[in-house]
Amino acid sequence: MSQTVTELRNEIRQAVGRHERIESTAFTKEALAALCTAVNYDIDPNNLPSKPQMRAGILLKIGELDDDNPEQTSNAFRKAELEAIAATLRDNE
Repeated sequence: MSQTVTELRNEIRQAVGRHERIESTAFTKEALAALCTAVNYDIDPNNLPSKPQMRAGILLKIGELDDDNPEQTSNAFRKAELEAIAATLRDNE
């Protein structure tokens, strides 16, 4: 059986050293920043970019987008994107 969106988000959170959450919520800026670090998307930790910018950068680094244009990622990650991120993080363990 495939994982739910909440399970995927929590797996990703734990893989980047964040705490899992009981309720289903999108990633915080801090969690996205940790994920950027995990996939080697360079950001300034003292001046975090917007959530769409970080989502686009993450998807670029895992091969799901061709560039890091934040207009492509104005909404939270979709389930297929979460699955791709989780798979990438598993492969990098």
